[in-house]
Amino acid sequence: LMLVLAIYWSRTPDQFDVQDNARQLVGLEQGAKLPPGSVTTAALISVSKTLLDKPGGFLSNDVLPPSVFLDNMPNWEFGVLVQVRDLARALRNDMSRSQSQSLEDKDLMVAEPQFNINNESWVFPSAEGSYNIGIDALESYLSRLVDTDVTNAQFYARADNLVNWLRTVEKRLGGLSQSLSASVGQSRVNTDMAGDAAATQSTPTPENLEVKTPWSKLDDNFFEARGATWALLHFLKAVEIDFEPVLRKKNAVVSLRQIIRELESTQDPIWSPIILNGSGFGFVANHSLVMASYISRANAAIIDLRNLLVDG
Repeated sequence: LMLVLAIYWSRTPDQFDVQDNARQLVGLEQGAKLPPGSVTTAALISVSKTLLDKPGGFLSNDVLPPSVFLDNMPNWEFGVLVQVRDLARALRNDMSRSQSQSLEDKDLMVAEPQFNINNESWVFPSAEGSYNIGIDALESYLSRLVDTDVTNAQFYARADNLVNWLRTVEKRLGGLSQSLSASVGQSRVNTDMAGDAAATQSTPTPENLEVKTPWSKLDDNFFEARGATWALLHFLKAVEIDFEPVLRKKNAVVSLRQIIRELESTQDPIWSPIILNGSGFGFVANHSLVMASYISRANAAIIDLRNLLVDG
């Protein structure tokens, strides 16, 4: 029985349509116009709910079998959670504010810190309890956002707000790509100080670094990346709708769609019962390198998109 539960609970949730999801959450009929920001906020709410409501619930902080023995799904959850945290922070600090001197939204002030509770916290507070508080606050913000009689809840679909969030996404994807690429071991030149002759750092580091992921962490990195890209797919699809006028003005819609297409490949079915780790050009596949390839291409396209939004 425990084996069956473990297999069932380790299944990745299906993707959902962000536009239909937003209409369902705000109670609008098919074809009705959605206010700017409603699709992104609704996607953030539903992705967060998926963490808690999927089969088995939230597993990262479980202390009883079989979930205490599982590691793929908890790592997937962490990848999703990091993207939730980043978008919640962007909503609070940028997208809901007109300028640096403007007031923070009262609901987003509550929501954002709740998602920063340790994902392994079991009690006092429990991770699920804190995340539910954050979700409730996001739902309150969304209900105010779509109410035309309420003017103190805003979402500003501006290029600079989108650029600020994309900068964070770049760094997340870059880190995931580096972790995945280290599955076969690499000798890397230390580029930490490259590009600034006057730069300094607190602790000296060698010019050449040997980087290799321990075999026990290979699947951890893989499923964290798979979770992060699953969440990011929904957020980017929502951004395409909410920021459509800005993207169209910059002729950047196709650039965003290409990023989404690259990330969709990260969710292809895994036909192997284990994450394989063959050498770069070896006989056996290396799933980490395949995932790193998709993520690297998406990240390069995000950098191009950000530059287009700034300079285009």
